[in-house]
Amino acid sequence: MSYAVSTRRRSLVLVLGFLLFLIDGYDLFVLGTVGPSLLAYQPWGATPATLGLLGSVTALGMPFGAIAAGWASDVWGRRVPLTVCLSWVSLFMLLSAFAPSLGMFVATRAATGIGLGALVPVGVALVADAAPPRRHSLFVGVALTGIAVGGFVTALVGRALLPHMHFQRLFLVGALALLLIPLVRALVGRELPQADRQAAAAPLAGRNKAAQLFQSGFGPASMLFWVATFIALLLSYGAGTWLPTLMVKAGYDLSSALSFSMTFTLGAIVGTVVVTLIADRGFLKATTLGCFLLAAVAMLVLSTPQPRWLLLAMSALAGVGTLGTQNLINAYVAQFYPAQLRSTALGFSLGVGRIGAIAGPSYIAAITILITVPKAGFYAFIVPAVIGALVIAVVPARSRSSATTRPVEVPA
Repeated sequence: MSYAVSTRRRSLVLVLGFLLFLIDGYDLFVLGTVGPSLLAYQPWGATPATLGLLGSVTALGMPFGAIAAGWASDVWGRRVPLTVCLSWVSLFMLLSAFAPSLGMFVATRAATGIGLGALVPVGVALVADAAPPRRHSLFVGVALTGIAVGGFVTALVGRALLPHMHFQRLFLVGALALLLIPLVRALVGRELPQADRQAAAAPLAGRNKAAQLFQSGFGPASMLFWVATFIALLLSYGAGTWLPTLMVKAGYDLSSALSFSMTFTLGAIVGTVVVTLIADRGFLKATTLGCFLLAAVAMLVLSTPQPRWLLLAMSALAGVGTLGTQNLINAYVAQFYPAQLRSTALGFSLGVGRIGAIAGPSYIAAITILITVPKAGFYAFIVPAVIGALVIAVVPARSRSSATTRPVEVPA
């Protein structure tokens, strides 16, 4: 079956990708939304440490899901892994909604993390497969704004339901992921999209995908993408967790700090669309590097007394420089590798990078504890942001041979 993509099909795949990432974003923020209600639920006796444990166990499953699903997507096509991921996430969020004990709730969150980690690399690969040749970054970036929108949906659902309903019921929304399976089956082909026919027919083409990331000239770039993703996710999760607290420590009241946090998310949504439009004009590497530096500049300004309008603007730019940078890196990886290796590359990049997501909040916490100066937390973002820019700067150009090469056949 040909994978020629019509304009209508491209649009539908983009919508599907956006909805996949909206589910990911909803779950990413739902734990924070229900956190106060969870701590107040006396039968479970949860503490702030429990809340931290729940966040950690969810994140710990994500690297395994990302790597496994990325590999499977390049071996069996996008349809099967996406169907399994959506079913998995729906099942365990449904179980979270009715878990009878704290221990069972922790277990369901750990399992959910595996499925959520799997959604992103396969979803990015799917959208990149369908994107017009000159709009790869834009398509991937627009789809990934679903993560931030999912955060808004979580907040809206929480405000509407939590005063009147048990906090666990917010996890029922995740079961709606099942509704996307018919759309996946209608839009996603069984075969590997855009892959070279000879490569798809090769006896060993589906094997040793991880090894292929270090062959045909891909090795240095693969390592650099892993480091860049680690740094970008460290910045994103660190800022998402700590930005309101850092603003309060800098002397702002809580309502102002939450305004900065909302502006941060809005900046990530709007900024991602803008920077991907620039990237698609042939400046993907320069734009990604520039966004890392943008995060450093924004955090530097936020650490100093400034007019409120300027601080809000810097919060928006910080959103672009953290969440937006990660979206660009995903687009960069998807464009760098051939179609038959794309999902594996994204799976490993995000799998290794998720360690940064786990470490980010703890890293900022350690800095603020060890260095009591209020500005220290902001400076803690500047250093890795500059390092991230240097990492992107040395990513090698993709050679002409690697752009068209089929997967290297290596022993199983």
